[in-house]
Amino acid sequence: PPPDPLKRALIEKPLSVGVRSIDGILTCGKGQRIGIFAAAGVGKSTLLGMIARNAIADVNVIALIGERGREVREFLQHDLGEEGMKRSVIIVSTSDQAAQTRINAAYVGTAIAEYFRDQGKSVILMMDSVTRFARALREVGLAAGEPPARAGYTPSVFAVLPRLLERSGNSDKGSITAFYTILVAGDDLNEPVADEVRSILDGHIILSSELARQYHYPAIDVLASVSRVLPLIVDKQHLEFVGKVREVLSNYKKNELLIRIGEYKPGTDKNADFAIKYIDKVNRFLKQKVDEKAPFEETLKMLKSLFGP
Repeated sequence: PPPDPLKRALIEKPLSVGVRSIDGILTCGKGQRIGIFAAAGVGKSTLLGMIARNAIADVNVIALIGERGREVREFLQHDLGEEGMKRSVIIVSTSDQAAQTRINAAYVGTAIAEYFRDQGKSVILMMDSVTRFARALREVGLAAGEPPARAGYTPSVFAVLPRLLERSGNSDKGSITAFYTILVAGDDLNEPVADEVRSILDGHIILSSELARQYHYPAIDVLASVSRVLPLIVDKQHLEFVGKVREVLSNYKKNELLIRIGEYKPGTDKNADFAIKYIDKVNRFLKQKVDEKAPFEETLKMLKSLFGP
């Protein structure tokens, strides 16, 4: 069962995951539950591998549910690597396995994370993906005679999801910081499972196909993403710089077409001028190579020096 809500420790400390765009702009707290929403092939597994290798935690528990068989070893050797494997427990149930086996993999992964949390450890739980867990639940539900509801999903799917996702988080002993990936068709964030999961979790990171096409990795759409605990875990100065980065991205996006076709005249709008001046610096800050380490303190220094002369 999930920890007693009155005994849950509050999320008060930031957790460094070693990814600049997350640590700097979407800072995660120890015990937070975050959804990573993306279409296929946008870099979810690569991002999970970066977090597993670089995050400051005692144990990683990684549940790969409904994955392609080919991708499992690829993820373990290339994305996770020797560094990530040293402190990781991996649960795998490939897409060809029975629906009940895929469902059990999610429960086993969560139970292992709970075991380490009860020992007072700081745990990172990664589940890839909740969508395939929901599809397995749908398969079992339809076979049991349940009527299909939203987008063919059976009603029990939407009853089970909160029961699983609420089990992670802080307890009075340790913490589970959870990253759940959700597959979305064509960047549609309003499909039933994505919508439901977003309402349960404490934040969402949206990966954009558009950014991936521009070779901007990790392809995190900062404007569409949010960490709900951010104001509780960072200082005022950090929050101020997060606001500035969002303003630059937002104002540039608003005027992007005019800028690209050469119709924008400098001096027309001071906010747009500010955005044009700093957009390249901001994008360089948000991009990161797969094997590049980004310590938390260094990320904060870089963030605070973005808008200097």
